[in-house]
Amino acid sequence: MFKTVQEVQSAIKSGCSVTEILDEYLLQIRKHEHLNAFVEVFEATARADAHRIQEKITKGIAGKLAGVVIGIKDNLCYKGHTVSASSRILENFTSLYTATSVQRLLDEDAIIIGRLNCDEFAMGSSNETSAYGPVLNYLNPDFVPGGSSGGSAVAVAASLCTVALGSDTGGSVRQPASWTGTVGLKPTYGRISRYGLIAYASSFDQVGVFASDIDSASLIYSIMAGKDPLDATSSSKKVDAPQNYPNQLRLGVIKDYMKLPGLDASVKSAFDSRVQKLIQQGHEMREFSFPYLDYVVPVYYVLSTAEASSNLSRFDGVHFGKRSELAEGIDQTYINSRTEGFGLEVKRRIIIGTFVLSNEHYEAYYAKGQKIRRLLHKATKEMFSEVDCIILPTTPSSAFKIGDIKDPVQMYLQDIYTVHANLTGNPAINIPLSHNSNGMPFGIQLMADHFEEGLLFHASRIVNNALV
Repeated sequence: MFKTVQEVQSAIKSGCSVTEILDEYLLQIRKHEHLNAFVEVFEATARADAHRIQEKITKGIAGKLAGVVIGIKDNLCYKGHTVSASSRILENFTSLYTATSVQRLLDEDAIIIGRLNCDEFAMGSSNETSAYGPVLNYLNPDFVPGGSSGGSAVAVAASLCTVALGSDTGGSVRQPASWTGTVGLKPTYGRISRYGLIAYASSFDQVGVFASDIDSASLIYSIMAGKDPLDATSSSKKVDAPQNYPNQLRLGVIKDYMKLPGLDASVKSAFDSRVQKLIQQGHEMREFSFPYLDYVVPVYYVLSTAEASSNLSRFDGVHFGKRSELAEGIDQTYINSRTEGFGLEVKRRIIIGTFVLSNEHYEAYYAKGQKIRRLLHKATKEMFSEVDCIILPTTPSSAFKIGDIKDPVQMYLQDIYTVHANLTGNPAINIPLSHNSNGMPFGIQLMADHFEEGLLFHASRIVNNALV
């Protein structure tokens, strides 16, 4: 199987056709249907694209991603194809346009092979809230793959595509990457256009990348990154060309994160031993205190649910979304359509967000949450004046078994190490680290200053090599 972009490119140079590469992935998808990673496979359009791209290769005019097969999370729009955010309320909805992130990959002759299962509207940490049923972890189907981009993570882990796109609102790329042994990147907020990404929480959402190696993730990122006139929140800051970054890194450890009671002993031990190895190799390690740790998860869920309540109000059975057959009159249309169309977790977050935004509680929750977010941003920025990257666990443990966590608060705490980067808008990446006693993987996370993805990839390669 072709696990990396480089392997695909090497196969094409050796005379392998794009159709043969696509057939390999389609065979692998059929073999692993039980994992429930794909909601839909776009076989017809993928084959048509493969033939077109092969002709371009023959003429010597193919793009950088010729023959690379990509799966997209089921909240990214692709013109003429169904997109549903894995929710019944968007059943059978066909997109009228293509997300900018997807279009930029298509422009380089990538093949979009299908849409990947995810937690409904990207709300979840285990991929158990999808209207299409849970995704199973490729390494052990009794375990969850993580969420919300679980289908994307599993598709890469099982070699069902070369790379996959996900979205990261509070860790939805890095957390499943940690639990499937893959590389997962969340870029700086605004670095990749959100046009065509179905919104969960607009000031947090960012399109991310899953890959089997750092180089593939870096290439896909570089093609998608940059200003988009269709997204006012996309940054106009120039995407930096590769630089000569230092071989000796200054790394920061936030000691408060390492004292959390939920941190699994195996994860802490593996993390500590890798930090020591990096120190032995001459890299500088600095410790920081972070006085706002207790606020990170609560502030994230206050602000993200508020934005979700606003964003999902458009799905009402009138403007967008499924209309209930029991609807009679405007009030019943809204109530019945949303009751039937939204799942339990989405309803829970909409209700919390509506409460947070209500007249009586706006100042106490939403406004205060925004003030704390500003403090988090400032404190994090100060750390990056002293270090190149912050290094921390990606997840407090390895994956749990399907159905094991029923308490929503316990589920929310799975994001304890990932939401920080979303609250502050920093780029962060998961790199596979080790395996727990149950045989399931977990990762290590690096976070860099805003728009320092180049440095982040450079540091990731150094840290990854130190893990070998």
